[in-house]
Amino acid sequence: MALSVSSIATLTRFSSFYFNRISKRFSSRAPTKTHNRPQMSFSSSSPTEPKQSEKISAPYGSWKSQITADVVSGASKRLGGTAVDSLGRLIWLESRPSESGRAVLVREPDRPEGESVDITPKDYAVRTLAQEYGGGAFSVSGDTLIFSNYKDQRLYKQSLSSNDSSPVPLTPDYGGPVVSYADGVFDARFNRFVTVQEDRRQSSTNSTTTIVTVGLDGKNIREPEVLVGGTDFYAFPRLDPKGERLAWIEWCHPNMPWDQAQLWVGYISDSGEVHKRICVAGSDPTIKESPIEPKWSSKGELYFITDRKSGYWNLYKWVESNNEVISVYSLDAEFSKPLWVFGINSYEFIQSHEQKNVIACSYRQNGRSYLGILDDAQGSLSLLNIPFTDIDNITLGINCVYVEGASEIDPLSVAKVTLDEDKSKAVDFKIIWSSSPDCLKYKSYFSLPELIEFPTVVPGQTAFAYFYPPSNPNYQATHDEKPPMLLKSHGGPTAESRGILNLSVQYWTSRGWAYVDVNYGGSTGYGREYRERLLKKWGIVDVDDCCSCAKYLVGSGKADGERLCITGGSAGGYTTLAALAFRDTFKAGASLYGVADLNMLRAETHKFESHYIDNLVGSEKDYYDRSPINFADKFSCPIILFQGLEDKVVPPDQARKIYKALKEKGLPVALVEYEGEQHGFRKAENIKFTLEQQMVFFARLVGRFKVADEINPIKIDNFD
Repeated sequence: MALSVSSIATLTRFSSFYFNRISKRFSSRAPTKTHNRPQMSFSSSSPTEPKQSEKISAPYGSWKSQITADVVSGASKRLGGTAVDSLGRLIWLESRPSESGRAVLVREPDRPEGESVDITPKDYAVRTLAQEYGGGAFSVSGDTLIFSNYKDQRLYKQSLSSNDSSPVPLTPDYGGPVVSYADGVFDARFNRFVTVQEDRRQSSTNSTTTIVTVGLDGKNIREPEVLVGGTDFYAFPRLDPKGERLAWIEWCHPNMPWDQAQLWVGYISDSGEVHKRICVAGSDPTIKESPIEPKWSSKGELYFITDRKSGYWNLYKWVESNNEVISVYSLDAEFSKPLWVFGINSYEFIQSHEQKNVIACSYRQNGRSYLGILDDAQGSLSLLNIPFTDIDNITLGINCVYVEGASEIDPLSVAKVTLDEDKSKAVDFKIIWSSSPDCLKYKSYFSLPELIEFPTVVPGQTAFAYFYPPSNPNYQATHDEKPPMLLKSHGGPTAESRGILNLSVQYWTSRGWAYVDVNYGGSTGYGREYRERLLKKWGIVDVDDCCSCAKYLVGSGKADGERLCITGGSAGGYTTLAALAFRDTFKAGASLYGVADLNMLRAETHKFESHYIDNLVGSEKDYYDRSPINFADKFSCPIILFQGLEDKVVPPDQARKIYKALKEKGLPVALVEYEGEQHGFRKAENIKFTLEQQMVFFARLVGRFKVADEINPIKIDNFD
């Protein structure tokens, strides 16, 4: 059944006997350096655990949990970046599912007992559509804020010193959201804003990307002036302290920015134009590298991160006098991540002297993140002991750094880490913002992730995953039963699953499911060699690794091999469909805005990813042979599909084609389409509905249990 979101309210309540209806199946780690670890430690506070009475014995999957779908959808706030105003107050961008995913800038309270203040007026939302995935949608300098407004994609200026300041447009009105801006910086020398511009006026699938300047006087709105152009993509325009040099990252088809890119520096003339430029990194054909995150010190030295030689993103510095690149610190660890979104910020200069710079930085190694203080003169890195085991971005404050992070018991949060006078130790750790401030009340239900390393089909090769066992303080399994298991294949596919508190995972484990989040070959966080396992082998390596992980856990006695299910969104949805079409490991699956037809994806997707899969797939024959839509006859188990109708990355026809093919074959299948949703679901009601319908779909088709929640299941074609 293809179900639109507008018809959800009219669903017929199914009686509980459906839940009991059973259906047979239808026809190598990096070496770690020794660091100077401080002894101070911090821990997150949590309520006292209640005394547990004797546990109830009940089948896996049937357990009752306080972590409901309403709790999950309400805790799904996203973070879109942080900044600091002239008074040192933190500003963050949060998207709110309760407001249909509207993104709002918020400022921390002036006093500890005060309340945070919304900066964004109610008629505005802060979000850019540049490269579809956005990021870098706002910038703050002193008391001035520049942001991209979601509805019209224009840039606006707003004063932060007045609570009733109305945003003033800076860019032209093109009659629709056809020109987007991202990743901008202030240029005090010429009173302008330097930013990446994506122009889709001529073509929505072949846009023009440039670095432009936008005047800040706000009196006369003029067409932005192109400062740098001529290649396919740009990111990270960054001015030196005097406004005399501009650094930027650029890359062109068929590469993605993590495949191969270049770092350039342009010299700004007295008239404000780039009159000379030099390539700092990425031009040497003998060195394969992907520079990212250029940043100038207060002394005018250019630092950046690249993965030359070692294959790991490490910190480097440019010696301008002879155009030489030198290493600042080497470690088999990732100091940055793939440029899927604009505005990545993995390090900050916290102190600069004549002889040295002191840098706060984060990196990932062996499945977890670390926050450290780097002394570039001594080449030493000291770790700060904080509760976060996962870190995204950091922002410099006054005698502190603000850290976006999480852990196995902390949801996505922003913490203020106060440093001592020497800027070498953390003396205080305080959560300023949390995506789910009330989640600790459910701590007794939490399943803690276990990082596992499992063998792949390649002899001697391993891959990684986070395994979450079933966990509920009030229930235990019946005798000798193994739990059903849901395997998640992450999106990207050049991305990484992380072992942090995610209530959508806990929704499953607290009901008696095992859950595993796989970092198949091709994932990030483990260096270029691991990342490039997927080149020309998408639909093979990822599928094999997911199947190998599931079999490994079944062989370890941690899951029931007859109740293995798989789910994934976007590229993870493709892996889900491919696993169900070309392997027989899983008994049911859920694809969220997944890819069924690789050729269709190549023809219809947006410019940023239009050549991405050429490197991942290979020949025309491979495109055909690895597209699940071409092999509907090979599917043999139930599938549920979820799709946003405004998705431009994976258009709705992908879900509709595979739904029609499976329905015609006679397999149990359902399709849910959401009006107003794009690539990824942002509305609370849709997040909730997707989670509940996956749960009840799997329970009815392969579960052998009745779910404890009152859920109205949608009609399943070829089953109901």
